[in-house]
Amino acid sequence: MTDEQLQHLVEHLSQQYFDRPFQHHATFNARLRTTGGRYRLRDHNIEINPKMLTEHDQATLEGVIKHELCHYHLHLAGQSGQHRTKAFQQLLKHVGGLRYAPAPVTRRTPKLRDWQLYVCTHCGQRYYRLRRVDTRRMVCGRCRGKLRWQGVVSATTRPAG
Repeated sequence: MTDEQLQHLVEHLSQQYFDRPFQHHATFNARLRTTGGRYRLRDHNIEINPKMLTEHDQATLEGVIKHELCHYHLHLAGQSGQHRTKAFQQLLKHVGGLRYAPAPVTRRTPKLRDWQLYVCTHCGQRYYRLRRVDTRRMVCGRCRGKLRWQGVVSATTRPAG
């Protein structure tokens, strides 16, 4: 689905469920990670997470659009469009919008990074750090001894804890 098709869908849903036209822009925004969509107060535009269409069905996409249209129409009517207000909750229930967007199916797995290993020359305490530290300034937290850099340890071989 393109941005133009999304625009037509939003205009259609606005007219069908709210009996009011949608006169601003609706676009997909792939940078949205944790939300299904966003209504922007400054310019009244709506952004939709494309994962609502690619990972979920058409009904989910329409539910997210109805949710954002509730924010849109309440705000333009001069009312508060916040989630906690009764007006928002009643309008959302009336049009059948989604209260919460479903969680994304695909999650980015964190990249395993190598660890820097430091050992105290006095007590032997080991410290694993992702970044290099200045051993002239940093000392052992247990005995205040001098730290010595041991080298890089693979993320898969680093002991837990």
